[in-house]
Amino acid sequence: MKRLTHLLAALAVAGAFSGSAIAQDTLKKIKDTGTITLGHRDSSIPFSYYDDKQQVVGYAMDICYKVVDAIKAELKMPKLNVKLNPVTSATRIPLMANGTIDLECGSTTNNLERQKQVAFATTHFVTANRYVAKKSSKISKLADLKGKTVVSTSGTTNIKWATEENAKRNLGMNIIAAKDHAEAFLTVETGRAVAFFMDDILLYSLVANSKNPSEWAIGSEAYTVEPYGIMMRKDDPAFKKVVNGAINALYKSGEINKIYGKWFLKPIPPKGVNLNVPMSAQFKKVVANPTDSGDPKDYQ
Repeated sequence: MKRLTHLLAALAVAGAFSGSAIAQDTLKKIKDTGTITLGHRDSSIPFSYYDDKQQVVGYAMDICYKVVDAIKAELKMPKLNVKLNPVTSATRIPLMANGTIDLECGSTTNNLERQKQVAFATTHFVTANRYVAKKSSKISKLADLKGKTVVSTSGTTNIKWATEENAKRNLGMNIIAAKDHAEAFLTVETGRAVAFFMDDILLYSLVANSKNPSEWAIGSEAYTVEPYGIMMRKDDPAFKKVVNGAINALYKSGEINKIYGKWFLKPIPPKGVNLNVPMSAQFKKVVANPTDSGDPKDYQ
């Protein structure tokens, strides 16, 4: 038994060392393999999703590709292979931690709790947690959801907030965990849930691309501030410097305005819908003074 205990301890140390080595040397890992792997989402419109040609596109993807260009220049590898790996809200952090993906390009909230597991690049969007419901359900505030069935996406800050708020306020909500945003929205669309808690920009996108946008209402109450950041492994200052340098350069040059306009102020695939979401005051503040803070107070 003692021998087994020692063996298990040794394996644990080896595993921890291996993970640490990956975390601290992403640039070397990319150079040695000749490949950088980008984690992407399948339905986080307009950040990272499949278009009608099954190509991965989006605002976060465009920013990630600018970062890849900077990494190619840093490593002097113009022909660096770019591999795309799908992730979900539930798998994105584990796949980052174990070295499967090198950057996660999506709609991931940067907060202090997640920073214990992963690192984040300069914030590329600021949103808020709200709900969407059908107008016919007559929901206008959180209290109206008492005793109702609601849904959110598994592995998100939104479902965590909803679960905690449900207990704190004794709302008695039945909370369903969906695998992705599309499934969660469908749950409300088909009447299996009354409301869907998610970041408002994703809700606006889902409503705009729905069969009947006029039947939906997004709550006026904003429950939490959600700064989005491209995710990477912890404890890798050399890699983070290249990533943040590339994003900060987009902000300084003003090129971010062109990328932002492409996805939020013009028609986008697959349906040619214009989300018409101007850049918020909070994000303009980030563009002027770049930050990768996970503290919501820094975005007020």
